[in-house]
Amino acid sequence: MTDEKDKTRILVAEDDLVSRLMLVSAIQKWGYEPVAVDNGKDALETLSGAYPPLLAILDWVMPEMDGIDVVRTIRKNYGNTLTYIIMLTTKTEKEEVIEGLEAGADDYIRKPFDADELWARIRVGLRTAQLQKDLIEMQKVLEYEAVHDPLTGCLNRRGILERLKEELERSERTGEPLCVAMCDLDHFKKINDTYGHQTGDDVLKGFVHIIRSQLRPYDQIGRLGGEEFLIIIPNITEAYAKNTLERLNKIIYDTEVITCIGKVKITVSIGGIIVKKTDKY
Repeated sequence: MTDEKDKTRILVAEDDLVSRLMLVSAIQKWGYEPVAVDNGKDALETLSGAYPPLLAILDWVMPEMDGIDVVRTIRKNYGNTLTYIIMLTTKTEKEEVIEGLEAGADDYIRKPFDADELWARIRVGLRTAQLQKDLIEMQKVLEYEAVHDPLTGCLNRRGILERLKEELERSERTGEPLCVAMCDLDHFKKINDTYGHQTGDDVLKGFVHIIRSQLRPYDQIGRLGGEEFLIIIPNITEAYAKNTLERLNKIIYDTEVITCIGKVKITVSIGGIIVKKTDKY
């Protein structure tokens, strides 16, 4: 068995001791890590936790909470869970099977279970759950890349303008002032022409790193394009905003950026405005 499989947790929720032990033994034999409970309440707690198992085998009839109610609750209140759920049941009528699937179960297997059939269904379930997990992770990566500059890691033009719109709306709603500042690296073309574009890239990355280190966690910097950046500082007074921008300017002036050719001194032009609720924009 592979290391990846050894890390995979499978929930077994079964109140019958013999059946639970058989399931646990089979799952361990196949190289997975069983998490065993004997009632629906504990099954729900496990599935709604921060790190739910990738697959769950739930008995339909259990103390405290039926497996079907566990499924309904999970699918209704935790719709983003990736857990693939197999119902284990003695119920064989078509209407009952349909009820289980419509409640949110992904598959079912009849009791007493056949080990080979269970093994096959677990493999299908884990492949399906892993594929869903991979797709969601890829979606998150694409969403991040859509609003972030690949060179500097800060927000790109789209990302910073979206954040600006959100902060302007929040400022209008709450009445909190907002500082919006433009930054332009001085003589950046000369850096590219003199030292090459790799050095220019290093300067941009170094500049963003310095600015980020001086901002609060909820302040934002985004690259509008080239060497132009936008800084958003919410909930700040005019005097504090002025001091902040002057401090950023001085830090950039006093700090040499490390590049592929060594340390390079840069300067920046920064200008900002305070947006208040009474302002028109």
